[in-house]
Amino acid sequence: MPRTARASSIDAILRETASAVVARISNAVAQQVAELVREGVKRELASPGRRIRAGAARRARPRGEITRWVADARARRVPNFVIEATGLDTKKKIVAKFGSGASFERGKPLPKTKA
Repeated sequence: MPRTARASSIDAILRETASAVVARISNAVAQQVAELVREGVKRELASPGRRIRAGAARRARPRGEITRWVADARARRVPNFVIEATGLDTKKKIVAKFGSGASFERGKPLPKTKA
C-alpha cells in the first residue's frame, strides 16, 4: 500500500505544479493578446481613410447601355435591342438562326443568317 500512496502524492504534486504553470502562462498569453488588440485598434483609429464597414459588400459596377452584343450560347442575357431587332426572345433561338459569334450593333443592320 505505501507504493500507491506515494504514487498518488507524486501525481498530486505534478498536477498542482502543472496547474500553477498553466495559470501563469494563460495569464501572460491573455495580456499579450490584449496588447496586440489595443495596438490594432489604435492603428485603425489613426487612419480614418482605411476604415472598412463590417459586412460591406463590394459595389457592383453600374450597368451601362449595351450597344454591341455578340451571340454566344454562354451569354447570360440578350439585350433588349437584339430582341426587338430579331423578334426572337431567347439566346438559343438567336444562336440557332445567326450562329455563334454573330455581332449585333444598335442602329445597324442585322448580321447574315446562318446557312
